[in-house]
Amino acid sequence: MSKVSILEVKTAAQLKQFVRFPMDLYKNNPYYVPSFIKDEFKIWDKKENPALQYSKARQYIALKDNKVVGRIAVIINHKEEQELGIRKVRFGWIDFIDDKEVSEALVQKAIDYARENSIDKIEGPMGFTNLDKAGMLTMGFDKLATMIGIYNHAYYPKHLEELGLTKEKEWVEYEMNFPKVLPEKVEKFSGLIAQKYKLKVLNFKSKQEILPFVEPMFKLLDETYKHLSTYTPISDEQIKTYKEKYFPFIDKNYVICVVDENNELVSFAITMPSYSKALQKSKGKLFPFGWWHFLQAGKKNDRANFYLIGIHPEYQRRGVTAIIFKEIFVRFTSMGIDFAETNPELEENKSVQVLWQDYNPVNHKRRRTYSLNINDK
Repeated sequence: MSKVSILEVKTAAQLKQFVRFPMDLYKNNPYYVPSFIKDEFKIWDKKENPALQYSKARQYIALKDNKVVGRIAVIINHKEEQELGIRKVRFGWIDFIDDKEVSEALVQKAIDYARENSIDKIEGPMGFTNLDKAGMLTMGFDKLATMIGIYNHAYYPKHLEELGLTKEKEWVEYEMNFPKVLPEKVEKFSGLIAQKYKLKVLNFKSKQEILPFVEPMFKLLDETYKHLSTYTPISDEQIKTYKEKYFPFIDKNYVICVVDENNELVSFAITMPSYSKALQKSKGKLFPFGWWHFLQAGKKNDRANFYLIGIHPEYQRRGVTAIIFKEIFVRFTSMGIDFAETNPELEENKSVQVLWQDYNPVNHKRRRTYSLNINDK
């Protein structure tokens, strides 16, 4: 029987194999949504990814019978260590065929890398930062993935658990059948709150009018989630990168900003039409024809995804979400949106999950990171 060999990615050809492997693995899977291939290459370029300024990383591919059968990346985020005192090796971009020998060899590489750096713990799948994809799917294998969610086969978590890794963090995702009639209490409450705190919703006439609010949105994200134990602030360089990466897909009608009487941002929500099917059809490429599928998804779509939502701590218990959801209801109704799906939310983050309570949310996906103390290995 052929043995598995692990090769560190050092050449452009090897990086191409690393990036394209999941597209081969999930070639006929109706639920898998590919990432933009171009963006995947940029992740490993120091000129393109600001997180590499304070992190170090390696990528590996697994080979069997001269064929790529798996991949993994290992990361040490020094900023996380400096600001939170957390020392661990993050592992991500982990994919493998249903072969225990392959998954074991990949995980062993993460363990070896931790030992090389005198680190006792590994955790994944996760990226460099809080805004990168994270969490291995443990429920919802028969649900279409989103543009910002990891998809994986059902055997993935079984392999990791058999290798001794255990649950570290859990995320939940919800799907909502958007109502045809706005709940009465949301309608009434939104007006009262807006009047009481002198708040208003901005109506953008063009995408360019959103630009001055992009940085305040990310700063507000910091304020919203800084209480979470694993949250690290977003750097200015990261803001620039995420703006360049996602702004082209933003539709002004899907961006809701609430400001106070001084025009200061107190809350926002960024939603998008679902681009999952467009990504599938384009096979992760905008050109030469992928742009057409994205254009059509933006024009005609019955499904939307929540991507980011931020509420200043001073307003989190003042009912500001009623204003946001009234506005979302008005806009979604006018655009023919029937279904909405949340992004992954930490299981412990009840303050965000309560936002959906008036819309009969269904928990349709779960995902988690797995960790291992290598001293126990």
